[in-house]
Amino acid sequence: MKDIVVFSGSAHQQMAEEICEHIGTQLAGTRISRFSNDCLQVQLLVNVRQRDVYIIQPLVPPTQEHLMELLLMIDAARGASAAQITAVIPHYSYARSDKKDASRISLGGRLVADLLVTAGVSRILTMQLHSPQVQGFFSCPVDQLTALGVLADHFRDADLSNTVVVSPDLGNAKNATQFSRLLGLPVAAGSKRRLADDKVVIDAIVGDVEGMRAIVLDDEIATGGSILELTQRLRDYGCLSASVACTHGLFAGRAVERLRADHFITEVVATNTVPPPEWPELTTLSVAPLFAEAIDRIHRGRSVSKMFKGVDPAYAPPEAPAGLF
Repeated sequence: MKDIVVFSGSAHQQMAEEICEHIGTQLAGTRISRFSNDCLQVQLLVNVRQRDVYIIQPLVPPTQEHLMELLLMIDAARGASAAQITAVIPHYSYARSDKKDASRISLGGRLVADLLVTAGVSRILTMQLHSPQVQGFFSCPVDQLTALGVLADHFRDADLSNTVVVSPDLGNAKNATQFSRLLGLPVAAGSKRRLADDKVVIDAIVGDVEGMRAIVLDDEIATGGSILELTQRLRDYGCLSASVACTHGLFAGRAVERLRADHFITEVVATNTVPPPEWPELTTLSVAPLFAEAIDRIHRGRSVSKMFKGVDPAYAPPEAPAGLF
């Protein structure tokens, strides 16, 4: 692995160090400074000429600062003659800006993808994009990892009798269905309408939840509005309690306070794609080993999708019938 160089911006150095520990390499040094006019400047402190460079930076608040750091680090690596530059973005927050759902509205997901490619990135490594079409915004290869297997392993140790997996909306129902198959459980979903960034309405629950315990699965929790609206509907439909699981636990604003105050919720589980908040009761699962294995596979020219064979069919196409080749 001597040709690999791993850098990190300031967004989540703890995760970057954990990934490096699994790879068996040291996190390379970076100097990020600010001019008197508030402009950022980045210097990479390790030689990257003709080497395989990985820059780890989730896009978390302050998102624009961290995005600019990432762009400058990519530009610095390109200018220093790196052979390949992979942006490791565990949480691509601009994926939520993925469609024109109002007049004269921007598509931030596509614009940021264009900025990354223009800066000089060769490949993107990320986890659980908000919607599948975001991969198509990039004009470079994108490897998308999934945390469904990690989350499922956590719940396998619990008593799953009389339990149902619930998606907050129909858009996430595919992930919830795959998650339910991993655990051998039935699945249900909320019928959700979003009125604003922090306000949603769930009109109904599709599926049977009466007298059952729920595992609520979502890709991202920001303000917690969708989860709290869903738990209220679950109460109305006779559900007994809810465990909450997500890949990206942002918990912005008063989310932690609001979720802790809901006694219907017995457990909240998230991965470490973003820095976890100060919340002793939160269960944080590490996905650093997945990113480390993906980096190793990219570096060696091996398939990343095969990491998820048996976890999600979308990531591991079926083998070709014998005799075709």
